[in-house]
Amino acid sequence: MVTKNTQMPPKLREEEVPEPPEEAAAALKPKTLPRLAPEGIRTFTVARQYDETGISGEGVVIEGVTLATGQCVVHWLYPPPRGGIAIFDSMNDFIKVHIQPHPSNRTIITYDDGEQERFGLFSEEEKADDEKDSD
Repeated sequence: MVTKNTQMPPKLREEEVPEPPEEAAAALKPKTLPRLAPEGIRTFTVARQYDETGISGEGVVIEGVTLATGQCVVHWLYPPPRGGIAIFDSMNDFIKVHIQPHPSNRTIITYDDGEQERFGLFSEEEKADDEKDSD
């Protein structure tokens, strides 16, 4: 047999409940939130000309997106068959963690609009070619 506890807490009298100051009361009211977060994505790939660790390989090793919020989502294409997913607060955070510590990989990030960023130990000839292409 199940019994219910029907005892109710004692009712508080109105004068026992302190009234919050007007400012505090206003701060407690729900605010109208923006309907949606900023929208828009920019896709990119990460290609390594060399793999100093021997783990993920050479060529395109990552596909990713940057969101309008600034966050960066990357999909490592290794290990097969699914790879791995990582989320960063910004593209700069991703670059600091996975690109800059490996300058000998000679990494190229290519965005969907054709813009490229090169990181690492590229030859003077390759750097000169980049400068010509950007003119």
